[in-house]
Amino acid sequence: MSLRSKAYTLSLSSFLAVLLVATGALAAEGPLAETLPPLTPLTAPYQNMTGDELFARLLESNRSRDARLRQYSSVRTYRVSNDEGKVYAEEIVRLDYQAPDHKRFQTLSEEGSGLVRDLVLKRLIASESETSTGRAHHDSAIKPANYEFNLLGEQDIGPYHCLVAQATPKRKDKYLFEGTVWIDAQDYAIVRIAGQPAKSLSFWITRADFVRDYEKVFYFWLPAQDETWVHIRLHGRKMLSIQHGEYVVNEDSGGKGPGMATE
Repeated sequence: MSLRSKAYTLSLSSFLAVLLVATGALAAEGPLAETLPPLTPLTAPYQNMTGDELFARLLESNRSRDARLRQYSSVRTYRVSNDEGKVYAEEIVRLDYQAPDHKRFQTLSEEGSGLVRDLVLKRLIASESETSTGRAHHDSAIKPANYEFNLLGEQDIGPYHCLVAQATPKRKDKYLFEGTVWIDAQDYAIVRIAGQPAKSLSFWITRADFVRDYEKVFYFWLPAQDETWVHIRLHGRKMLSIQHGEYVVNEDSGGKGPGMATE
């Protein structure tokens, strides 16, 4: 492996690990290219809502959902590719989550470059596991201590009617992001996050764009798709994508009461 290739894989793995922490996971330019309806001015009952009020409703709704989420499992497909769609590496894993903070990953299949899998995908998975258990201490939560919300208007994303806010980090921190947040107007849950890291991460990373989409699985809002486009000096543009699916939520409930969901 050349020094240049090693520098690329190490810088990419470090960047993705940081983004995972900064957003609660990842994503990018692909979904941003889709045609969205125009952003419209705030209407009643949101006309007089402030960014602080929106934040308060989001956090209260998140607390309510978190209290009911005991466990879930899902299957994730991680891929690293280029502009032409060439896949360098792919890893399919099963994630088992146990409240309040335990995540266990099991590899189901893997293809492509072992180097990219080891230095990018496996490091990314390990970073998420460490963050969930508190072994990585980074204050990166989407909360008023870290971000300011400025309401921009209303917009639909698929079936979800959203309040759209500009998220501005309160400090230049590589574990925070700056960008846009779409929040479901009924459930006060995050539907999409899009933006860039709040601070330059590396000499090798000249630009980075991410998008994370969520979906409603019964009562809960869980990740659906992540895409991250990374512009790397001397290596061009590369993409990490993560597809989340096959959710089974609170299956120990025996189907009694809220919280049983399969897709």
